[in-house]
Amino acid sequence: MGQLGSILPLILLVVVFYFLLIRPQRKRQQEATAMQNSLAPGARVMTTTGLFATVVAVDNEDVILEVAPGIETRWVKAAIGRVVTPGDAPADEPVVDDVVTDDTAAHDVVKGEDKDNTPREETETTVERNGGKDSSTKQS
Repeated sequence: MGQLGSILPLILLVVVFYFLLIRPQRKRQQEATAMQNSLAPGARVMTTTGLFATVVAVDNEDVILEVAPGIETRWVKAAIGRVVTPGDAPADEPVVDDVVTDDTAAHDVVKGEDKDNTPREETETTVERNGGKDSSTKQS
């Protein structure tokens, strides 16, 4: 009876370890495998590295993803982290307009003083982008 009392905490520890760690991990792994096997062309996915793409084709263990129009890459199914539903997609990806023409920029000179009271000039540039929204930057 004394030996059972000393072994019982060890058995209890193994049972708790199984239900708290092993079983939930196995369940998550099975769900991930089921999701990866159910991928179909047209599905919007996020890879485990955070890349958003659209499934173009599915091979045996590979998936061809389109990351931008005309840009396709081949990934292993295990690299797909989750299927993104329209509600999960990033809210508003900022539209970046890299082209600045001379007629859309206005330059103003702002005078001021540094910490040591020496005069300095800053150039403030206002550029009209994104359909009439202004953004300002200051350069020293």
